[in-house]
Amino acid sequence: MPETAAVSIHPSAIVDPQAQIGPGTTIGPWCHIGPDVSIGEGVRLHANVIVDGHTRLADGVEVYPFVTIGLAPQDLKYAGEPTRCDIGARTVIRENVTIHRGTAQGHGLTKVGAHCLIMANAHVAHDCTIGDGVIIVNNVVMGGHVEIGDGARIMGAAALHQFVRIGRGALVGGVCGVESDVIPYGSVLGNRARLVGLHWIWLRRQGVDPSEIHAMRRAFRILYPRQGGGEGVLDARLTEVKRDFAEVARVQEIVAFMEAPSRRGLVRGARPSSNVLESEGA
Repeated sequence: MPETAAVSIHPSAIVDPQAQIGPGTTIGPWCHIGPDVSIGEGVRLHANVIVDGHTRLADGVEVYPFVTIGLAPQDLKYAGEPTRCDIGARTVIRENVTIHRGTAQGHGLTKVGAHCLIMANAHVAHDCTIGDGVIIVNNVVMGGHVEIGDGARIMGAAALHQFVRIGRGALVGGVCGVESDVIPYGSVLGNRARLVGLHWIWLRRQGVDPSEIHAMRRAFRILYPRQGGGEGVLDARLTEVKRDFAEVARVQEIVAFMEAPSRRGLVRGARPSSNVLESEGA
């Protein structure tokens, strides 16, 4: 976009003179932009959008009506510290979404990556970190400090407990309560999330080689056997998979995620009787 592109600000909008507004940005009626806000090139705020705090909207972000970004977190420990909120390039935020800035006790930053889609009525809490290309569907809510990896899909009305990690490319089913970590490329369903397989459709759409998908399927069956298995043998299964699939990068990514420190533990596999371990996901 040319650097000389004009900024369009509706007469009813309130934009603090200290705010930084990039060229080509459109600020619609009844928007309110605070003094510490930085807005990049070609951003569009449709109407009735509030952006406050130390908040940055990168180039090409589009925000629909009645969204609030960068307001104070819903945390009783918050005492007005100058924490931040960052929205990545070309992310689209639909109606009534709320995204709160971080806390001093957390990362001090709430971050949404580039090319994300956050649908209507979703809530992104303080200190959450959302990767690139993530889709969050209507009415999703999350507690503070949630981490969502690149390309993950969070379906409608899912609820993510604070400190939960959602791995890259994972799928969380609709109306699903997630109280523990979801492995990369995992697919979870149920009133309380249970791992039902890997997100095969997403992997295929990403162009992952069929031989690697086949290797991931075999590794998954070792990690989460149909016949079940006690928690005490998980370490042995992880060691086996790490050794036998050393050349499969995505399998090693899953193993590293499972071995990393966790505040919430890992989502359990579905019960063997459920017959859904080979679910394709959505």
